[in-house]
Order: sequence, then structure tokens, then C-alpha cells
Amino acid sequence: MSIQSCFGVALHMHQPIIPAGGNDLRTAKLISNLQYMMEHQNIGDNHNAPVFLNCYTRMSDFIREFADQGKNPRIMLDYSGNLLWGLKDMGEQGVLDNLRLVTCDKKYYNYVEWLGTMWSHAVVSSTPVPDIRLHIQEWQEHFALIFGQKALERVKGFSAPEMHLPIHPDVCFEYVKALKECGYKWLMVQEHTIENLDGTPVRRPHFPHKLIAKNSLGEKLEIIAIIKTQGSDNKLIGQMQPYYEAKGLGNEKYCGIDLPAFVAQIGDGENGGVMMNEFPNMYKIVFQEIGREGTIGMNGTEYLEFVKRSGLKESSFMPVQPVSQSKIWESVKDYSHGASDRAIEKVKQKYPGFSLEKASWTNDKDWVSGYQDIMDPIIRLSSEFHKKFDNKNADKSDKKYKDALFYLLLSQTSCFRYWGTGAWTDYAKEICRRGMEALE
Repeated sequence: MSIQSCFGVALHMHQPIIPAGGNDLRTAKLISNLQYMMEHQNIGDNHNAPVFLNCYTRMSDFIREFADQGKNPRIMLDYSGNLLWGLKDMGEQGVLDNLRLVTCDKKYYNYVEWLGTMWSHAVVSSTPVPDIRLHIQEWQEHFALIFGQKALERVKGFSAPEMHLPIHPDVCFEYVKALKECGYKWLMVQEHTIENLDGTPVRRPHFPHKLIAKNSLGEKLEIIAIIKTQGSDNKLIGQMQPYYEAKGLGNEKYCGIDLPAFVAQIGDGENGGVMMNEFPNMYKIVFQEIGREGTIGMNGTEYLEFVKRSGLKESSFMPVQPVSQSKIWESVKDYSHGASDRAIEKVKQKYPGFSLEKASWTNDKDWVSGYQDIMDPIIRLSSEFHKKFDNKNADKSDKKYKDALFYLLLSQTSCFRYWGTGAWTDYAKEICRRGMEALE
């Protein structure tokens, strides 16, 4: 079989959980935003709710249709824990049952790769460090509860909410440490959120790299990075641009081995007219056209296994680090506790406009600045949670722990900052209030 190039498409799906099941914010039931949309289709764009619901289930239909025709479809799926919880809570078990067909049935599951994520769609660098691992583990536990432990064992790649990569060395180190200890083998990163170790832009985005995470003490960890190239995510996915880009590429020598280029792209699976209306037809056109050689579809883990069989070891991958870390490391004089923080203060003086918060899908979004009124309650809730439960005697099967964890993780959902101040920040404050109440 001759493979000239390949591409991978990932669909990100999310609906937040909000206190909107009633008119009084303090007593309103926590429900999926999708349920709220369904029940209020006369408001704004809420008439799209039934279309969104169909988007959450339709990939199972597409995959089975093509597989049964002897075709070779591929898709990567990233569903937040919030969305999975919401689908079950609002009685849409049929969606989960349909997804189970391509997740658990050996006839289909090789065509579909699930990617892990943060349970409550939390942006990593604005999440208290001890909670990063909690989000990662809670998503795994939730996924296994729905689809089974064997299905979870096949989840090797991780997709961060908002494609965010923490720049702070100590936060990035703890993030990568948590990913590795939770069993993840690779991480999808956006091209402009990483740099070469000398600070220059990445030159070979269509090949796997290794992300180096180094902390203030000089300790190092690394994890494979598959690079999502820049561009308007939904439009590119909706029109299946990764396939057409890959058709213009071929085998190249990378780290001394001839390899087919891999074009990776991720976008919202339901959001916007292009995804609702154009994507299904374009997806079908592409997978009707391609076979098993030339330019083909591959999922992330499948491509990495192909690379390994080609003779290239992970240790040989080109190293990268979070963008702007070269500026930090040039100001670190010795490895010690707090070395990164001291260096960052120097960097801010030397490079006006330097920010630790902007390495995400867009570089004009700050997830902390301007949100102190909700960051303070989130940090306080996190601190009190860990004071109460970070000891060997804490019973993590206890309902009190589960309830408090639920509020803690929910409070950190990125939507409560993405949409600006107003109703959405009020939701976060109310969830924090309930979380503190659960801890008392």
C-alpha cells in the first residue's frame, strides 16, 4: 500500500451546564444549556437546538454507512464531560446509544478515535493547578461509565478546551505530568501556541513533535504533540480542507525517515451554518472519493503508530515548547523554587504586552484579565475543597465529596468567561456559592 499523505479531522462538541431550570437563580436546577435552548427556542439562535442535537449523534450514522459500504472513513471525537452529562440528564439516551455503536463495536471502532479532554471545558492556565488532574480524571471516569473501560483504554490523545496550552513553565509541567500519569500518549496543539526551543516558529507542522515541559527546578517531561495548523477551524473542517491540503503534499524526509505528511484540524462539530449544513455533504464526498492509498484519512494514534512502524522513534521527534517560553528561560539564572515567576516579572518589564494567558485557539483572548470577580470565588472554592479533601482519610465515594467536586469543576467552565460579563458570569458565581455551601 502506497500512502502519499494523510489527514485527520477532529470534531469538538460542548454544551455547558447552567443553573437555568427555573426563574430564581439561587434555586434553579442545573441543566444542560442544550435543554435550556430546547425549551426556549423562541429566543435568539435557540431554534438551532434540534440541529445541534442531531450533530451530536450523526457521526455514528455516517461512519457506519461508509464502513458498511467497504469505505475507509475516519473521525476523531472530543465531547466535553458537561455535554455527556447533559445528554443523559435531559433524557437523550438515544444519542449516547448511537455513539456506543461506533465506540464499542469492533466492526466500527477502528474508524473512530475519541480524544480525552477536561471534564468541564476548563481552560488549563486559568484552572487552579490541583484541579487540572481532577478534570482529566473525571472525564475518564465519566466516559468509562458510559462506554466501558475497554473503550477508555483506547483513548490515547488529548484535546484541550479552546486548544489552550499553558505558557507558565510550572503549570505546563504539572499539566503534562497529569496527562502522562492518566495514560495519555499525545496532545493536540495549535501551531501558534508552540515554538522551537530557540524561540523560532515551528517549521514542520505536518509531522509529530515532542512537547518539552520544564519547571522551575529544571525537571523535564515530554509528550508527543500533533499540530493543528492555523486557520478558521469550522470553515476548514466544514469544507474538508485538511483533505484537499493533504492532496498537495507528499512524502518528506523527517528526522531521517521518509514519512507522509499529516494535516490535522479540529473545529466545533455543531456550531455555525457551515458545520450544520455543509460539513455532512463534504465529509461524504471526500470519503466516497478516497481509498486506502494515495491521500487517506487517519486518526491521530493511528498515524503515530504508522510513524513508529516506519522506524522513527519518539525520542527523535523535533522538540518544541509553549510559545514565549524562550523569553522566560533567557531570564532564568538558576533552577530553584519560584525561578519561573521571578523570570516572568523580568520578561514583563522587557517585553510590554507579554501575557501568559493567550496561547489558545485565538491569540486575542485572555481568560483571566477582567474576570477577577469570578476568578476570586473559583480560587477560594478550590482552596477550601482541597483543604477539606486532600488527606488520606477523605472518602471520595461519599456524596458530599461528589457534590462538592461537581460544583468545583462546573465553576471553571470557560463559557462563563467566553461570553463576557452578565448572565454567564452570574452563573459562575452561583455555582461557586453552591460549591461553598456543599463544603460546609
